[in-house]
This record gives sequence, C-alpha cells and structure tokens, in this order.
Amino acid sequence: ADIISTVEFNHTGELLATGDKGGRVVIFQREQESKNQPHRRGEYNVYSTFQSHEPEFDYLKSLEIEEKINKIRWLPQQNAAYFLLSTNDKTVKLWKVSERDKRPEGYNLKDEDGRLRDPSMITVLRVPVLRPMDLMVEATPRRVFANAHTYHINSISVNSDYETYMSADDLRINLWNFEITNQSFNIVDIKPANMEELTEVITAAEFHPHHCNTFVYSSSKGTIRLCDMRTAALCDRHAK
Repeated sequence: ADIISTVEFNHTGELLATGDKGGRVVIFQREQESKNQPHRRGEYNVYSTFQSHEPEFDYLKSLEIEEKINKIRWLPQQNAAYFLLSTNDKTVKLWKVSERDKRPEGYNLKDEDGRLRDPSMITVLRVPVLRPMDLMVEATPRRVFANAHTYHINSISVNSDYETYMSADDLRINLWNFEITNQSFNIVDIKPANMEELTEVITAAEFHPHHCNTFVYSSSKGTIRLCDMRTAALCDRHAK
C-alpha cells in the first residue's frame, strides 16, 4: 500500500504530491532557506496526508476497483488554498487543501462546543473574534467525477482555460467541466465496432500548455496524435 504510483510538483515547485497504491495522497512542502541552515532548501517535509480513494466493487461487472492513485494534477493557485485532481482507475476527485491557524470564538447562537443555544436565553449581543491556534492543514473533497469510464483511466490533464480538464482511458478521452460532475463530453473514441479488431490502446493524453483547443494523445503503437477541438466535436481524425 505504501508503494508510490505517481508524483507531481505544483506550479511553483513548493509542493510535491505523491499518490500510492493504498489510495493515499501525501503532500510534501519544500523547506524555506535560512541563513543558519542554507542546505535545508532542498529538503521536503510532510505537509498533509489524506485518503483520496477507497477500494470499490463493480457489481455489474463483478470487478474490484483498486484504490491505487494513477495520476495527480495540480490546478494553478488562485487564492490561499491549493486544488488538485487525483484519479484511480474509474473516478476522478477534486481536492481542496487549505491551512487554518485561527478559530472563531464568541458565537451568539452556539456555545463553544458547537451546540445551539436557546434563543430566549440570549440577553447580550457578542461580536465573534478570531483566536490563534496551531496550524492545521485540511483536505476536503470538492467534486467527484465518476461513472464515465468503462476502461482504466491512465491520464488526466488540466486545460489552460482552467475551466475544463480531460481524462483518458484505454479507448476513450472525455472532456469535463470542473463545475459539472454528472456529464462529460467524449472527444476521442478509438473503440472498434468489433473488439477482436482492436490493434491499439491510448496510453497518455495531455493538453497544450497555452492553447486550450489543442491536445495530444499517444497510443501503444508508438504514435502521438495532435488534435484540434475546433475541427470537430469528435476528434477521431487528428490534425497532425
């Protein structure tokens, strides 16, 4: 379960995320350089650990779905929190990783334990205040993108528009919107009508870093195909 299956730096290189066969994601943070210990800058220490995927069972196909993390992709940082995508063979999840070093105190309608107070017993109006606390890193699931892949997911790639991403399995590539979890668009489908005529499978797929309409995918035949989503809804014919 501890064997690492994927690694990914965030865009600044400050954080390094690793996924393992046990479905866990461990995020490491780079040590800041100090005058006393200048050599420490190359070291990465554990920043956060969370369970991303659990083992599942597909009852329709009588198949066990492993919890192993196949790919991790970071989203560009927009605020103080970090966002990343992680996927196993079937399900992609969007995670938010955030820090908390203050806690609110002095609620009017709740006591310090979080229990609701009787409104008739409240006689004074209090202004809640933020008190410092020990730094806590929280990982919360924001989206779960499931039930779209028949075969095993091998790649995920975030588009440069930061609104969409794609996930690729052995025979198909799907395009997702980050806000929509129950629907995706199939943009590549190389599944033959007769599976006995199958000669190649998709091995990886990646968006262009700047042009949101362009992506490439590779196959087991050793070919890399460049596709342009402006030409057709289904990119079965590659641009180059």
